[in-house]
Amino acid sequence: MLKLAVIGKDVSQSQSPSMHTFILKRMGHECSYDSLSIPPAQFSARAEKLFQEYDAFNVTIPFKLDIIPYLKELRGDAPAFGAVNTVLTRERTGYNTDGYGFLLMLENAGVQVAGKTVLVLGAGGAGRSCIKKLSDAGAEVFAYERDFNRIENVHKEIGGFTPLKEVPLRAFDIILNCTGIGMHDTVGQTPAVALEGVGTAPVDEKLLSLCSAAVDLIYVPEESEFLHLARGLGKPTVNGASMLFYQAYMADCLFLNKTPNAEEAKLLWQDYRKTRENKS
Repeated sequence: MLKLAVIGKDVSQSQSPSMHTFILKRMGHECSYDSLSIPPAQFSARAEKLFQEYDAFNVTIPFKLDIIPYLKELRGDAPAFGAVNTVLTRERTGYNTDGYGFLLMLENAGVQVAGKTVLVLGAGGAGRSCIKKLSDAGAEVFAYERDFNRIENVHKEIGGFTPLKEVPLRAFDIILNCTGIGMHDTVGQTPAVALEGVGTAPVDEKLLSLCSAAVDLIYVPEESEFLHLARGLGKPTVNGASMLFYQAYMADCLFLNKTPNAEEAKLLWQDYRKTRENKS
């Protein structure tokens, strides 16, 4: 039996345990899967124990960069993204499956990327991954981060997008929230940005009315305030639940040394949703 876990600042509401156990069981493997909420100040003291206690583990906010010094090698998308969400402990190797999950989420939601303009809010671990994948897929990407030095550093590392000091009030095909604002103790809030000609303000109808679709990586709550406002304006919306599932599927393929298959992933997601609906 595989012994697995997800680590983050607060993973008390994480769906990772149910998703991974469902996927692995369908693949014929049993596992235990723990949720470990770790205060950032305690991360360095607890990180090394993870390699002794688990066969592999997943990493979420805010430790996707912090885990890297404990690894011997980064593979797959991880070197380009500069962030890790999946760790194989025996080899001390880190991977990032966010990009796989992100693009498959958009594809299945009918959101086209190639040739589209995309505004990305936030350039942390997930934001960096999404920026890179969107750029590689042919989108014109603009990205905003409150700390402009941070977004400039990301630009130096991965390129392929326009870093913004201020967000222009213009039409974007897609606005993507990668900040985490809208979950946990920020439920009911939207990300704050420096709007051109307006000043610092929460993202609201002024900007969302100009977009063609809104995407939020948050999946708890199911509809963030960001998506609620966009839906109220008649915009198509996508939350991050299927992305989480698809990146979990990819991670489980890494755990099992199995080649991922997009069609298998889609079918598993459909079955998972049906299973949860039947339980509710």
